[in-house]
Amino acid sequence: MTITIASLIPSLQNTNGDAENAAVLAARARWAGLAARVVQVESRDDLPDRVDAVVIGSGSDSALEAARDVLRTMHDELRRWGTEGVPILAVGTGWELLSWGVERDGVPDLEGLAILPGRAVPRTERVTGDLVVDSPRYGVLVGFENHARDYVQAEASPLGRVRAGEGNGRGSSQEGVVMGAVIGTHLHGPVLAKNPVMADALLAIAAERAGLSYAPGAQAAVVDAYAESARHAQLRAAGVGASVHPK
Repeated sequence: MTITIASLIPSLQNTNGDAENAAVLAARARWAGLAARVVQVESRDDLPDRVDAVVIGSGSDSALEAARDVLRTMHDELRRWGTEGVPILAVGTGWELLSWGVERDGVPDLEGLAILPGRAVPRTERVTGDLVVDSPRYGVLVGFENHARDYVQAEASPLGRVRAGEGNGRGSSQEGVVMGAVIGTHLHGPVLAKNPVMADALLAIAAERAGLSYAPGAQAAVVDAYAESARHAQLRAAGVGASVHPK
């Protein structure tokens, strides 16, 4: 059996390289001796018969409406996947489009797909920089954030607590939102390359859906050593290296 990973509209949703989270999952599966493929889904017609994991990257604000309109054609599938426990990782504006909606200054608000609770609301200024999150599911997560909106009304289900950076903002000290196996986050990186524990957790779910079992391969250990070095450097740069350690 082959693990099938759907990368949704990467032509519009890959400005920070976040669509490559799909490639990370596929590579780690192959290192474990499993068959895996990434299907680039630019329209509903491209959807494969079976999906074991879904990645939605981040795009520019100029592409928000176009991306939303394409995702709307897959609304039933996205809701079904979420209900069935398919891992769905949505980053940046990809996450915002799965929310209740996106509020925008000077132009009409954009209605989201309402797959995840909460909505995106404008900040007074864009936030960029290191983001470190203490997640009860995945330990310490690192990445960078680059967003002009905060995320509100999802306080009951965050991905984790912010140790450095802004995250969801508005003084919440929280980052991201989780509902079952559906995850929204501001973490760029790509997040799964920088945080192998999270990648392996999602991949284990995807493998099980395909009737397979997953354990990291030998090549993953080699690559993860580089990731660990980069993680420690980022923790030090963010000023939390002395008090936060990857789990």
